[in-house]
Amino acid sequence: MAKLPERPSRTLAIIDERIEQNSQDWRRAHLGDSIIGDPCERLLWYSFRWFTAPEFPGRILRLFRRGQNEETTIVEDLRLAGATVSEGPAEGEQWRFSSLGGHFGGSMDAAILGLQEAPKTWHVGEFKTHNKKSFDLLVKDGVEKSKPKHYAQMQSYMHKSGMKRAVYIAVCKDDDRYHLERIRYDRFYAGELQEKAERVIFANEPPPKLSERADHWLCKWCSHYQICHQDQTTEERNCRTCQFSTPLKDGDWVCVKYTTSLTIDEQKNLAEDCPGYSARG
Repeated sequence: MAKLPERPSRTLAIIDERIEQNSQDWRRAHLGDSIIGDPCERLLWYSFRWFTAPEFPGRILRLFRRGQNEETTIVEDLRLAGATVSEGPAEGEQWRFSSLGGHFGGSMDAAILGLQEAPKTWHVGEFKTHNKKSFDLLVKDGVEKSKPKHYAQMQSYMHKSGMKRAVYIAVCKDDDRYHLERIRYDRFYAGELQEKAERVIFANEPPPKLSERADHWLCKWCSHYQICHQDQTTEERNCRTCQFSTPLKDGDWVCVKYTTSLTIDEQKNLAEDCPGYSARG
């Protein structure tokens, strides 16, 4: 049978285009538990202030989707093992926890009871997918050392939920191996994360850089690199990149130029002719 000439597939290109178009708004109202473990407080500040729009091609967004889809399989398998798995307070909802007036929070994958290792203990459930290299390091070194941001995320969820244990369940995308690791609540470290979030959220200016060296290995791959190390001005024009916007302790935002409160939509949809706008960065 004659084979049609090979060429880039327009069908596959359209799939990625549509996925990119339909991707969720990257501007989250809160600083996420999922990133609070990052060692750079300036990165966290830039992220919370919406300085840099992430550029994820369709392939990467499909990878994210694969990880989300895998959560359903993990839940089914846990129930096969006799565990009770609660994915949220109601159908279609996730367990959400927040602090600092709602400025700091995130969505937990599940609350789990009935693990064979501790049948009577509720656990924060965190589910992740890994490639083979990452998975092997996880098995070798454990989640705290190999994935410190995931570890911090679980500590923050335990702190906010009141649960004293978490379970980290990872699956290797290459060969479907599972790794299960139980984590003990560390109230001192969780408290440090809370204090860190508070520093970042209520800082009026960017915190110090992780490194003054532009060639630092973490800085080179940071999405805020050009603003932080090359002194470029952000292309994002919104209330949070304006020097007059301020988060309040009760969770609101206010424009101190005009002493008016700002809804999340108003923060995103800054008027082009806003007379008070003053960019920073």
